[in-house]
Amino acid sequence: MPNQIVVAGALIAGAALLVAQRDRPPDLAGLWELPGGKVAPGESDADGLARELHEELGVEVTVGERLGDDVALSQTMTLRAYRVTQTGGTLRRNDHRALRWVKADELAGLPWVPADRAWLGALTLALRGG
Repeated sequence: MPNQIVVAGALIAGAALLVAQRDRPPDLAGLWELPGGKVAPGESDADGLARELHEELGVEVTVGERLGDDVALSQTMTLRAYRVTQTGGTLRRNDHRALRWVKADELAGLPWVPADRAWLGALTLALRGG
């Protein structure tokens, strides 16, 4: 069975990162994550991430370089993060409980979904201009 890729976008504006608060499922509700979703069959990671962010946030993005390492969600699902730049659209909350811009020194204090915690070092570096 092919591995399902799940993509997440690190939308950074200046020295702030957009984070999204999950509304579901119940065991993840209230936790924070990088927004994104599943890549559809035949879709590239970049195309899937751009589509997901448009659906969830109403924004158009350019997908940049990979951020951090892949995170195994299960034997058949891999989570992968990319830096993204907003190129159009208006940011709105379509699929999350809340959206928030955070600075590097706020990252560690957020209650993250467990998988996204793996990227805190890379996110901190990115926010500090690394």
